[in-house]
Amino acid sequence: MKRIILSVLTALFLFSPAFAANIDVLPTMSSKTNVQDRVWVGTFQLVWNDFMDKIAFNQIKFPAGTPVIVNELNRQDFTEEDISSKSYYKYFGNIKRNTKKVIARAIKRKFNETSDILEQLDLTPSKQRFLVYAMLKKDFKFTVPFDKLGFAPFRDMQAEYFGITKDSRPELDNGVEVLFYDSPSDFAVKLETETDDEVYLYKTANTKTFNYIYEDMLKKQEAYQGSQKFGEEDELKIPNLSFFEEKIFEEISGNRVKGTNLVIEQAMETVKFNMDNTGVQLKSEAAMTAKMTALLPPEETRYFFFDDTFVVFLKEKYKTKPYFALRVHDISKFQ
Repeated sequence: MKRIILSVLTALFLFSPAFAANIDVLPTMSSKTNVQDRVWVGTFQLVWNDFMDKIAFNQIKFPAGTPVIVNELNRQDFTEEDISSKSYYKYFGNIKRNTKKVIARAIKRKFNETSDILEQLDLTPSKQRFLVYAMLKKDFKFTVPFDKLGFAPFRDMQAEYFGITKDSRPELDNGVEVLFYDSPSDFAVKLETETDDEVYLYKTANTKTFNYIYEDMLKKQEAYQGSQKFGEEDELKIPNLSFFEEKIFEEISGNRVKGTNLVIEQAMETVKFNMDNTGVQLKSEAAMTAKMTALLPPEETRYFFFDDTFVVFLKEKYKTKPYFALRVHDISKFQ
């Protein structure tokens, strides 16, 4: 059988809460970015959903123009229905004197975790200030630990790998499902875990959005006619992955929600991720703070005064082109 050498196009990063890996944290799976290394977790969307549904009670728009990412978030493409309640904790409401303690105790009790984000938030208590917060936590093992393969090249550097060789234990083969193998640079596998979590790895140089790439992977899986069993001659090689990243959503922070006197003060997300031969650890936090301004700023008055040169078009309703056009410059010719 033709040997399948599996490697994943992802860089190796050292894991430290103080280390920023220059990975772009995206608010939605449909968000576009020019940054090659990018990550999306549903945590900020969970926060946005609660802010939209339980604080603003409407879709979020900004008076001076609504950014693309806000419109994407308004679609709520990821909700609580897409993840088990065991895997997240949420808080929303007025900021009180004990808000930080309430959250800290809750995440300690539920996940045995501490927060990387609470100390960065302005949690000055007020009936006019709100906090929406979420932590998403995953910690699961592969069905059987893969072999440690040591260091090998990854593009122009050395990375540490795990996986399966022909000398590996036979039971490791059962932990891998081949989704498709179209070429050594276009393939995907699924790794089995001890939980309901599934790990998909898709080798592709495609730079489109995450939602496009995911659908593309599923289409190729459906079309694949080859064996989906990981064979005795097949080999698997995956780099260890570990990073910490923090993102402040500048396009959102500091904006007033149109039609309300709510002002978004802070909007941020953190992501910690680790994958090695034993399994996956993921911890992500997201938060938004907002305040109620004393008075609603008046909407800017717009003056639609046609008191200088202008043009008139006339068009039938179901036609694409006008049948009349008029430019008015010297009003004395028309009155």
